[in-house]
Amino acid sequence: MSAVLSMPVAPRPSGGFYHEFAQTDADVAESLALRHRVFVEEKGARAAGAPGRETDALDAYCLHIGVRDSTTHRLVASTRALTHEAAIVAGGFYSATEFDIAAVLERPGRFLEIGRTCVDPAYRSGAAITALWAGLADLIRGDDYDHLIGCASIDLAGGLGQAHAICNRILARQPAPADCRVAPYRALPEPGTSEMAQSISLPPLIKAYLRIGARVGGAPCHDPDFNVADVFMHLDLAALTPRYARHFLGVAPPGGHAGQTRLQAARR
Repeated sequence: MSAVLSMPVAPRPSGGFYHEFAQTDADVAESLALRHRVFVEEKGARAAGAPGRETDALDAYCLHIGVRDSTTHRLVASTRALTHEAAIVAGGFYSATEFDIAAVLERPGRFLEIGRTCVDPAYRSGAAITALWAGLADLIRGDDYDHLIGCASIDLAGGLGQAHAICNRILARQPAPADCRVAPYRALPEPGTSEMAQSISLPPLIKAYLRIGARVGGAPCHDPDFNVADVFMHLDLAALTPRYARHFLGVAPPGGHAGQTRLQAARR
């Protein structure tokens, strides 16, 4: 079974949805099934794990956050969160299998990584993602993290040209500081002359990251199993402006935790 949240958290309704933390194997299985429908059946990712479930070895160490429709109680979105301490036990963050993130992990404080975020295609107006962020904000407030990290994906169905154009735009808009840059282990191939972007539309998850003040770590990583370009995102919670802190956390920015154990990332 995956990790279960030890602290009590009461779901907060948001725009017709509410979030919850998985407490049972059945809760986690429901999230994995939603991931399979979105990543494998809809987007063509290479399946791993049991039939009808999209999973990997890190799921057993993660907290799983789901969003449900307040009327039907249907699970419509989910993400997973890997805590600083769980990542040490697991051998590293997922991001460290795609990027050299050593410079980021040298920053003092505790890290929380999110990943495998997905939304049912019938609920992609943005409200479901907002409810997911509310769940993450509850977790951060309740357990006092300093950094939020994760890989945000760009579907390559739109072509390499579009993916590069999106990456260039967001990197120019909100780049990470020079001492917090990352390097991909598998660079995204350059587009051919026939693959140049015709239009640019930012994926909802990337929009959400940018909206709360996250920074883009550098060049994207190519993930052929999911047919996406992954972008490393880093939110330094101690550096949040009051505006972003109120918007995301509902409180003043948290303080740092200098001197705490630093996680050494495990490379794939």
